Order: sequence, then structure tokens, then C-alpha cells
Amino acid sequence: MADLTVDVVVIGGGATGAGVARDVAMRGLSVALVDRADLAQGTTARYHGLLHSGGRYVVSDPESARECAEENRIVTRIHANAVEQTGGLFVVTPDDSEEYADGFLAAAASAQVPAEEITVAQALAREPRLNPGIKRAFAVLDGTVDGWAMVRGAAESARAYGAHILPYHEVTAIHRDGDRVVGVTVRDVKAGADKRITCRFVMNAAGPWAGRVAALAGCEDVDVVPGRGIMIAMNHRLVNTVINRCIKPADGDILVPVHTVAIIGTTDVKAADPDKLPIPRAEVQQMLDAGEALVPGFRRARAVHAWAGARPLVKDTRVSASDTRHMSRGMSVLDHASRDGLAGMLTITGGKLTTYRLMAERIVDIMCEQMGEDRPCRTADEPVPAAEGAPTYTVTHRLADREKDRRDDQIICECELMSKSMFLDLLEEDPSATLDDLRRRLRLGMGPCQGGFCSTRAAGLMCAAGARSSVQATDELRGFLKHRWIGLWPILAGGQLRQAALDEWIARGTLDIDHAPGQTDPIEPYPVGTEIDERDRARARAVIGGQEVPA
Repeated sequence: MADLTVDVVVIGGGATGAGVARDVAMRGLSVALVDRADLAQGTTARYHGLLHSGGRYVVSDPESARECAEENRIVTRIHANAVEQTGGLFVVTPDDSEEYADGFLAAAASAQVPAEEITVAQALAREPRLNPGIKRAFAVLDGTVDGWAMVRGAAESARAYGAHILPYHEVTAIHRDGDRVVGVTVRDVKAGADKRITCRFVMNAAGPWAGRVAALAGCEDVDVVPGRGIMIAMNHRLVNTVINRCIKPADGDILVPVHTVAIIGTTDVKAADPDKLPIPRAEVQQMLDAGEALVPGFRRARAVHAWAGARPLVKDTRVSASDTRHMSRGMSVLDHASRDGLAGMLTITGGKLTTYRLMAERIVDIMCEQMGEDRPCRTADEPVPAAEGAPTYTVTHRLADREKDRRDDQIICECELMSKSMFLDLLEEDPSATLDDLRRRLRLGMGPCQGGFCSTRAAGLMCAAGARSSVQATDELRGFLKHRWIGLWPILAGGQLRQAALDEWIARGTLDIDHAPGQTDPIEPYPVGTEIDERDRARARAVIGGQEVPA
């Protein structure tokens, strides 16, 4: 007997999956969204925060550029609370040829991407830290978007239309009756129990994991190439406008102001496993050098966190299997009825965060056609609940609130101005949320101390509120710190090295976190299973252990 019966099961709780669930629900069909972890914990969370104007692709992929320009306007309207309208600049640095820039405006006009050339003086007046040697500058409508807030908004909108939103439910089997999908089995990760969901259709929106999901239904060789890219957050907004190099897309050519930090990105290398993404030392240095070309003195700023994400790229026979930089960024829908003889299942891959809504619209249109349903898409017309009547985001969004309540409501995270009541209210709303889940929703520990101070306060609040025992809270704190420290070992230098040492002394010296009740495995300062050389390993151990750093 089924535990739940719906029309559609969506697998994957990132931007695309949440968008698909919202679209399906708004068309009047019943839907369940499942993910093996929290919402937006995969690729959606591991990017540089850019809401594309389309400018990046006007030469290399005009169709994607046009889609980005159109969806930029829609996403800004329906997710106003998650979008900051920073604007963007494409600049020609002293190291760049002007050949690409010569054709930029014509290509933008052809792709219907708004762009205009401004003087170097105007660009420098707008962004004084820019390289004073820039030769040309073009203004575009880039913005930034909080992927977590956007996905939460889409999921809440879907839930308002009756959708079942089930994070921490991992699909372990896709069931078929002959040549048709009839349901899935999911494992409730937190409860440790299996559930059976029957359905008429399965939508595979698992991103770089889409091939594994398709294989559960017997659909082999769904070749999604994970394109690994690393990004580094600096400790403050070095710029307030998105800065792009006006060259063919390359490594480290974007600097994005997101919330209280600036993010430099990104590399693009084929990954063997989207669950194991190394952060190589050479690529970290490459990003820091790239930042220096855009903003002189970039290396003297403090890097606070490094991470890697995997783009779900469509295998492109026109380029080398390892050349992910030049694989198409366009979306691709696989119809398993025509491809594998299995009705009732579609897979969507490729695309970009900016075009998540359009991707959902296209795959749901195909599904409705196959189901014989005439149900038009309405997702572009209606803001998500959190954005109704809201202005677009500004970096000072919490400052006014804290000015009003700072005497009555303790600030737990100074970097992100997160208050005690914000934390406790969300914990009461979702008691099963882990400390790391709450970080994604509240930006707990996302500032310069990387949780060194606020994480222990938050763990204590979980105990005081009766939401966790002391052992449970300690285990969650241990996991929280592990995830934060993974992103520190590649950037241990200068001020960040001193901050990491201080955080380690607090956690290990004062709290003795490794030997506190609960799990006893020590927190390693580097990700298990990744490729780092022995010099990196010794350096990380030494710094986190408070010892002298090897040369």
C-alpha cells in the first residue's frame, strides 16, 4: 500500500526541482518534491550568486543569452526578496585584447541583451577599486540572487498550492509496470524509514546526479558531465557591481558582490564524482590572481571561504569530453519514452540558475502534452509568497531591524546580524532542521569568523529551547564546524590563518569538541576523499592544530 499518492514526483530539491514542483502545483496537479538532503544543498548552493544579464553568452551562446535576459526580469519580479539589482560591468583589463570587446555591443543587440558602453571614467567613478588601467567598459543588467532564498520561495509557493515538500527523502528505487513508471520508494533519512509514493509521472531534476537517478529506472547512459568550479568569498564587498572581464568565458573572470562578501569565480574542470570535489591549491592561486587583474590589491583582502560546485553539463560531441568550459550551458530535456521505451519519466539537465523557471516551464509543458492535459504555465505571472509586495533585496536588509530591537533581542551572529528570535522562531517552525540547515536559511556563520563565535551560541540555544539534548547539539556543532573548516584549508594565510587558529582554539582548546559526548571522530580540516597533496595535508593539520606552518 502506498504511503502517498500524487500525480507527479519531482526528484531533486535544487532550483530546477523546486521550480518544476511549483509549476506542476500551479497547474492544478498533485506533486511531491523529494531530495536526499536539504533543499538547495547541491549545485544551487555552490555557485557565485550571479543573476545573469545574458552578457556573458552574447558571443558564445546567443540563445542562452536571450533566455537569461528575459528570465532576469521575471526572476527579479517573482523573487524580489532574493534578488539584488547591482547592475554589471564588462571591462577590458590591461591584460586583455580589445578584439572581443569590438563585437560585444553588436552581439548583445542581436541577442536582445541590454548593454551600453560607458567611459572608463564613468566606470571608475562607479567602482573606484577597479583596475585604473581598464581600456573599455560596458554596462549591463547583471544582478545577484540568493539561491537558498529563491528555492525556499519556490518551495513555499508550491506548498501553498498543495505540494508535498520532502527534503531528506532519498530515492532508493523507481518502480515501473512494464514500460511505464508507477512510483518511487524513498528513504526518510532522519527517521530511517522507507516510504512508497505512487504517481503517474517522475521528473528527474537531480542535476549532476541525474544519471544515477535515471539508472534506478533502468535508463542507462544518461551522460551528465559534472563541471567542477571553485569559488572564493572575500571578507567584504570589494565592489558593489558585478564585474566581468570582457573576454571569451574563462576561469576567474567574474567578481560578484553577494550579501556582505564578494565572490571570485570560477574554474571549470570535469569532475569524476559530484560528491567529491577537490579545491586544488593551484586553482585557488589562479582565482586570487584573477581577482588582482580586476581589483589591484585583491590578494591583500582576506579570503574567508573556498568551495566547489558541480555544474550539470550536457555532453557535447562538438568538444572534448574533458572540455567542460566549452560545453553548452543550454538546457536539455530527455524523453525516456522515445529514448528508452519508458513512459512517464523525463530528465532535465543543463541550464543555469537564472533560467530555472524557464527550464521548469519547458519540461512541464512536455509532461502535460504526454499526459494529454491542457494546463498553461502561470509561474511568470505570480510572485512567490515571500516576494509579494516586497522590494528587491539590499545589503542593509537586517540593519534597520537590528536598530529597532538590538536592546531587546540578542544578536547571535554579528557578521550577518542574525538575532536570537530569528533563530528560535525558525527552529520552532522546523524543529528537525539541523544547525547546518539553519545556516542556509539565516546565513549563520557565513561571515568572517565562519562560525567561530556564533555557532557555539546557536548550539547552546538549541539546548536551552529544549530542541536538542546537549549530546545532540554537540554533534550538530561538530558537523557544522566540519563543513566550515573544509572551506578554510586552501586559503590559510594572513588574517584568515589567524582567524582559523583562533576558531580552532575555541573549539578544541576551550570546548574540547573532539572529546565531548557523542560522536568521537575528530574534525578533519580537509574534505575526506579529495585529492590534496601531502604538503597541503601537513599545512592544514599544522594550522588547525595551532602549530608552526611547514614551509
